[in-house]
Amino acid sequence: MSTPEPHRIRVGDADREAAVAELGEHLTQGRLDAHEYAERTAAAYQARTDDELACLFVDLPRPYTPPAPYAYPVAAPLADDAPYGRDPHTGQAYSDRHKVVAGVLQLVLPFGAGRFYSGHIGLGVAQLLLSLMFVGIIWSFIDGLVILAGRPTDPYGRPLRP
Repeated sequence: MSTPEPHRIRVGDADREAAVAELGEHLTQGRLDAHEYAERTAAAYQARTDDELACLFVDLPRPYTPPAPYAYPVAAPLADDAPYGRDPHTGQAYSDRHKVVAGVLQLVLPFGAGRFYSGHIGLGVAQLLLSLMFVGIIWSFIDGLVILAGRPTDPYGRPLRP
């Protein structure tokens, strides 16, 4: 049994369906009329090799396929680039502040102390002012739980250390 020539590769049902779908796009763009579309669709369903499918698109533009995105290599961190280590999920340098300390401060002193510690001064002031009403205390308590359970960051976007 001889091997098939490179341009005479057999096609499957998925290849035929993809060709018909592409012909449908050309029909909707106005490059084919209904009669040409019907002829080429019938030919696509009867095609056995890839060159039989390719001849259906000789006078039609092929769809643009963008190049694959370039994967930039990750450089090894410098010694002083991340003095507190890196987050294993994102690779970001850790903050100099601790997540547990911020969460416990937020729970124990429910007037924005954890937000002041983590560097979010605006949130801390808002919670401090609203703590004069009962709303700020509830907000601070819930925020403390969110800090402990979530992935909080400092004002520079660096994750707090675990």
